[in-house]
Amino acid sequence: MISHVRTNSAEQTRAAAARLAERLLPGSVVALHGDLGAGKTCFVQGLAAGLGCDAPATSPTFALLHEYRGGPFPLYHADLYRIESIGEFLSAGLLDYLDGDGVMAIEWAERIAPLLPQYTIHVRLRAEGAGDVREIEIEEPDL
Repeated sequence: MISHVRTNSAEQTRAAAARLAERLLPGSVVALHGDLGAGKTCFVQGLAAGLGCDAPATSPTFALLHEYRGGPFPLYHADLYRIESIGEFLSAGLLDYLDGDGVMAIEWAERIAPLLPQYTIHVRLRAEGAGDVREIEIEEPDL
């Protein structure tokens, strides 16, 4: 199933993500695609809020992974911008999070595309002009 959402503010982008979060279960993987500044981290902030996490999500560009708790299960937020190969991803010990006890949200997920599970939810974000207007495509697998 593919759905499209157009948002006009960061708050609306976070709200769209929070609505998706209501359907997520432990083991869910959300692959985020989009250019720099497309709103990937903003979308993860909405996922975190929708899952009841107790801390606001921030970009894990330098840490590779942030973990958020407080809801019924954890949210693992990876940013693979600095990962140059699947080998680096594996060496960083991140593979276990793909089938873990929480939700895994991955920015720049295309860098590990062969490792993504079949049930991955793909979110494509695109900035429209100046400001906070975003076109968001959410592709959920038919299970």
